Amino acid sequence: MKHTRQCGILLHPTSLPSKYGIGDLGPGAYKFIDFLQSSGQKLWQILPLNPVGYGYSPYSSPSAFAGTPLIISNDVLIRDGLLTENDIEEVSQFDDKKASYDKVIPYKNQMFKKAYLNFKKMKISQSYLQFIEENAYWLEDYALFTALKYHYNDAPWNSWDENIAFRVGDNLKTYKKELQEEIEYQYFLQYQFFSQWQAVKEYANQKGIKIIGDLPIYVSHDSSDTWSHPELFELDNSGNPRVVAGVPPDYFSSTGQLWGNPIYNWHIMIKQDFIWWKKRIKNLLRLVDIIRVDHFRGFEAYWEIPADEETAVNGRWVKAPGSELFASIEKELNMMELPIIAEDLGIITPEVEELKDEFDLPGMKVLQFAFESGDYQEFAPEYHGYNSVVYTGTHDNNTIKGWYENIMLEGDLDIIKVINKYFHLQKENFVDENICWQFIETAYKSNAHTAIIPMQDILCLGSDARMNTPGTTEGNWQWRLTEDKLTSELEMKLRNLVKIYNR
Repeated sequence: MKHTRQCGILLHPTSLPSKYGIGDLGPGAYKFIDFLQSSGQKLWQILPLNPVGYGYSPYSSPSAFAGTPLIISNDVLIRDGLLTENDIEEVSQFDDKKASYDKVIPYKNQMFKKAYLNFKKMKISQSYLQFIEENAYWLEDYALFTALKYHYNDAPWNSWDENIAFRVGDNLKTYKKELQEEIEYQYFLQYQFFSQWQAVKEYANQKGIKIIGDLPIYVSHDSSDTWSHPELFELDNSGNPRVVAGVPPDYFSSTGQLWGNPIYNWHIMIKQDFIWWKKRIKNLLRLVDIIRVDHFRGFEAYWEIPADEETAVNGRWVKAPGSELFASIEKELNMMELPIIAEDLGIITPEVEELKDEFDLPGMKVLQFAFESGDYQEFAPEYHGYNSVVYTGTHDNNTIKGWYENIMLEGDLDIIKVINKYFHLQKENFVDENICWQFIETAYKSNAHTAIIPMQDILCLGSDARMNTPGTTEGNWQWRLTEDKLTSELEMKLRNLVKIYNR
């Protein structure tokens, strides 16, 4: 398929402007879409929309299907008659530049409980009943799982009473009755999330903006997915992982990365014709137009580590049925080509390239890597293939400004010389904003059919605006955009580049 040259911005909804301590699906989302259109953008890339987990990470979620209630908009709830202006309590406690999860979560829960009580007084809508019916495959288990997590004081599911943990006998029916109020509250939250997000997506699509979503390859062990479908994962009789996911040692880490996620039982998934994956993909494609598949190489072969290991060193490569999986998904969706971007960073073998090429999937090019990883010919713009998506950086990278400042601070002369020569910069005349826009313009002029720029790089912000630092658990996923940054001057600057480079 011939892709049109296009560009977009990476900004997670939690980073949107809002007066409620975290970005949401209210006015800030619509204004950002207006900014995208006015600046000539065609794409809005986001991170996973699932409920956040450990460290407030959207990549460590208790569900592969549910949406995060944190971005449900109070303003929309007011518009829909579920809250009043008087219900909205003092919000000046919130930082408009960072998501304060420890304050936001209890505040939002309080608001949502009020909205739910008002919702119960209303006549049940047909759309609400239809939502529950259409999403029964995952929603019933997710709502019950979440209610049980509260009941068991957030303990891992495989430490619950055995009959509940392993879904034996009639005990679940008893708990469904006892926890009915919390279960229905979870239905309400998911209905509000999906309704509000659908409205945002429709508005974006009407403005000519497509949304790129994100699909983490693995799920968390303590999730509704592993609890409700333990047969789909490599678990022992106690519900613990036998083996876990990660990546082997490399240039950046002598012990590799031990992620700890349970590995899929691919034999069972093949027997079931990948029904769980097909439902997962179809569910996500209701929310987004294109999917960035995280750790794509894991669908060709994955690094499997015994669960009792403390590092990833003693793992092994195991073949995965990626070709069969994507063929099955393609048939299910009745599409000639899958709307997928392959995150093909890391250890990429010819077999991974073959899998990507079999389904004509674009890969990723990160400009920072051209100068720091020794892979100049892989990531430098002059070597980009057309079927690629180029980024100045991803959510896991430092910002361009922060990255360059760190290089200058560390005095890495080899990298400094390469960068300065490439961009015709002089160290003594270094201007912060110049390096950011040099990288943005380089991405735009790339042969790659799509260019995506993190909002932080467009604003030329430093390391304190970084979204995530891999290997750390604190201070991530917090950065927020303030509305005053979306200026007409910035729109014009981007629009001019779009025109110059035919994006």
